[in-house]
Parts: sequence; C-alpha cells; structure tokens
Amino acid sequence: MTTSSRRAVITGLGVVTPIGCGAGAFWDSLTHGRGGVRRIQTFDPSELPTQFGGEVLDFDARQYLDKKDRKRLNVMPRSAQLAVVASQLALTHAALDKERVDPTRFGVVFGAGLLPTLMSELKDAAPVSIDPATGGVDLDRWGEQGIPLIPPMWMLSHVPNMVACHVSILHNAQGPLNSIVQSDLGSLLALGEAYRAIVYNRADVMLTGGGDTLTSPFNLARFCLFAPLSRRNDQPTRASRPFDRQRDGLVLGEGAGVIVLEELEHARQRGARIIAELVGFSAGFDRERTGTGLARVIRNALTEAHAEVEDVDHVNAHGLSTVPDDLWESAGLREALGAGAPVFAPKSYFGNLGAGSSAVELAASLLAFEHDSVPATLNQEEPDPACPVAVSGVSRPVTRPCVVKIGTTELGQCAALVCRRNQETGIRSQGAEMRHDP
Repeated sequence: MTTSSRRAVITGLGVVTPIGCGAGAFWDSLTHGRGGVRRIQTFDPSELPTQFGGEVLDFDARQYLDKKDRKRLNVMPRSAQLAVVASQLALTHAALDKERVDPTRFGVVFGAGLLPTLMSELKDAAPVSIDPATGGVDLDRWGEQGIPLIPPMWMLSHVPNMVACHVSILHNAQGPLNSIVQSDLGSLLALGEAYRAIVYNRADVMLTGGGDTLTSPFNLARFCLFAPLSRRNDQPTRASRPFDRQRDGLVLGEGAGVIVLEELEHARQRGARIIAELVGFSAGFDRERTGTGLARVIRNALTEAHAEVEDVDHVNAHGLSTVPDDLWESAGLREALGAGAPVFAPKSYFGNLGAGSSAVELAASLLAFEHDSVPATLNQEEPDPACPVAVSGVSRPVTRPCVVKIGTTELGQCAALVCRRNQETGIRSQGAEMRHDP
C-alpha cells in the first residue's frame, strides 16, 4: 500500500483502434455499438483457418506527426507507429505542452509484445536458405547467403523495447523508462509502474500504455497453430463474445492506447482537465487459475484505493472470449465482488489487442466517466450460466465512483487497477474545457 501524499491523476488519453483513432471517434463507435472485427483486408487470409480480426484500416502515422518527425517512421515497426500516434493523441487530449515539462521528470512505461517482422524483409533471404533436397532450412545457407540479404536495421526494428524507446525519443522524455513484455497484461502492468513512479516522486508526468499488432500474417498464422481462435469466418462481427454461452475462441486485433498520468499538483498548476484519479493497483499470480488469486489481486487493489465493493460502478473485464479464460475470470470476479457487479467487456468491439489491450479498454471506461454512460457489451446474446457475472447488452448510466480494470495472461498472471472519477474526489480543475481530438 502506498503511503505517499502524492496523487496520480489521468489528464489525457490517446487511442488507435479498429473502431477509431482518437477519443472522439472511439467513443462514437462505442456508443453506437459499432464493432471493428471484419475479414482481414491487409493481406489474403484465405489459406488460414481464421480469416478475420480487428485491423486499424487506412492507418498513416504521417498524418499525426510533425513533418520533422516523420523520417523516424522509417525505422519503426507497425506496433511502434501505433503507439507513437497514440502518445501524440494523448498529449493533445491532455493539452500538455511538453516543452514546459521538466524532461527529467517526464517518463515512459509501455507494454509491448513480440514485434512481428514483415514478409518483405525476409522475401530474399528465405528462398536462398532452403535446402532443395529436403525442402527444409539449411543453416549454412542461411548464414552464408540469407543473412546478408536482410536489411541491416532489421533486428533493431523488432526488439520489443523499441516501442517505448521511440515514444521517449520523440517527446524528449528523460525520466523513468521501461518496457514490459508480458503479453496481454503488458499495458496494465505499465500503468501500475507509472502510477508508482508518480506516487513515489520519481516523475511528475508519465506517458503509459502499450501498442501491439496481432493481425500480421506471421502472428495470425502463429495464433492459428497455438491459440484457441474463433472460427466464425462467416460472422466475424459476432465472433468476440465474452462470457456468452456460444463463444468459440478469442479474436485477434491491433491497436494502441496511451494514458497521460500526472501528479495532482502538477496538473492543477497548469489548469489541466482531470478525468479520473488512479487510486489503487495490484498484481499477482493465480497459479491454478481457480479465481482465488485473481480475487486476491482485486481486493488488494480496492484496499489500496480505500474503496469498497459498493463503490464499484463497473468492472472493465479482460473478457478474452475463450471458454476456460472466461470461466476463470468470472470465478475471480464473483469471489471478490459478488455476482451483481456490472461487467463491461470492451474486447467484444475490437478483439484482443495484445499488449495494447488494457490501456485501450481502460480508455473506454474513462470516457464513460466523462459522458456518464457505460457502453453496452456486444454479442451478449445467451449468457453462460457457468459465468455468473452481470454483463449488460445495453448501455447504462454511471452511478458509482470507481471502475476496476482487470487483466490476465494464459499462464495465470493477473492485475487489477482502480480509478476514481474526478467528481467524487473533489479534484476537478478549472479553466480547461473538455475536448476530443479528431
């Protein structure tokens, strides 16, 4: 539990998602029930058993960056470009002039996944490395003929820490810097670390979140082999259905979410609009995936937040849409909060965004605070009686002060974060009107 008098508030958010880029477009899709899962369009998926996902279509990072910064995009993989644009949108949404922030007190913590290579980067090296007699890879050929044909910057472009690196370089953030490679939990753990950095006086402003792309050809093929993907190729918009009895697997997506986390007095002094306060965080391990470990993590986060179950307006669920994961999550939620806590499952709109998921999903609840309305969960047509959680298929008003955001991984890692809306904490700042970037 934190004992510092410093408080961490959220003053801006940026999202790049299959349902919209920027807070305004993102919220509009959520309120109108428009999902972003469709047949893959950036390459031909017809040879794969799963042929759909949540893609960010018509994405051009150059549209969001100053001309002087666009040349940096040449060495950024898609995951980094998504995150860089989300960070720019977040700073704009927060009306934060980074030139007026002490760069040594300005930090970056991001979640990142395995950055997929482009097929074009290996198209020359792969064929010459094949042994014609066996059809397999000949490592001698690979070393002698294949490697020299790979672009010299290839490895640098695909190291996971490059997502946070590019963001910190672009914004001259010289404070705490870290990358968390923990699959779907990456950006939630990053938010927790950024929270600690502010509370324990290591920074005044943190850009935190994550970016990932799971819909690249390599990633989609890999997940088709090793993960329980939905096979609803004929109904992709209905494929992501957390806690529904007819769910048949997870849906892959891509995107990035970035939160501007700021020390309260720092935000007040610049007249910032405060969306919410981050008041509690906990992480742990549910080894047997029974729900008991997840429940413990949720309770620990609420304890640090000085919040009771009755303060929770809704749970922003991980909601992976696989049979075992939803059973595990619902067991933990029931043990920690009871069966009646309202649950919102954002993945029903855009699928699993990997390391970017938690930050994007939290952004939906933060916007719900601002608009006094929690969006509906899509595709909740037949609630699974084995998942006794209160998922709503219609929008509902915000009536309580706190949201609990939870996340998990397939191996049992889990985390929970508690945010309290600004109206309940008495920290609303004056002089900053609500804006939404386009």
